[in-house]
Amino acid sequence: MMKGPIAVTTPAGYMASLPADRRAEITIVRQMVKQNIPKGYEEMYLWGVIGWGIPLSRYPDTYNKQPLCYVALAAQKHYSSLYLMGCYGDTGQLGALKQAFADAGKALDMGKSCVHFQKADDMPLAAIGKLIAAFTPERWIALYERSRLMTKTGKAKAAKAKNAKAAKAATKK
Repeated sequence: MMKGPIAVTTPAGYMASLPADRRAEITIVRQMVKQNIPKGYEEMYLWGVIGWGIPLSRYPDTYNKQPLCYVALAAQKHYSSLYLMGCYGDTGQLGALKQAFADAGKALDMGKSCVHFQKADDMPLAAIGKLIAAFTPERWIALYERSRLMTKTGKAKAAKAKNAKAAKAATKK
């Protein structure tokens, strides 16, 4: 008799749902993130993976009404992924990540923000830990807010605020 799907709602539940070999590799990377993530981020089950983000209770103004995710970790079908949103949003972080892989003599397999790996040893974990540690929640929120200003919605919001400020100034005269 086959069991039905496990209802995963927590990072611990996610880890328990993984096959032993995948769980072992994810555990190593998860521990590295936990050792380096700045205070103010919380580990959570987010988007079907383990994530570290800023809870809505602290920063509710996200475009999708979800916690503002900074790092995430997932076991995919054929590989695992470490999502480093700082590298997606900051070219300096991305350059440092690429350099860390080159310095370690390791091949970087990367999407927009995710580093794909089979084994934790495929990545320069110490260097990645330093990158993760570099963004305090305040710095991450500031980068997020700047990036939102570049969207169509953000530009419209800024124009509306500018027009309201101009109208207020005109009424004072």
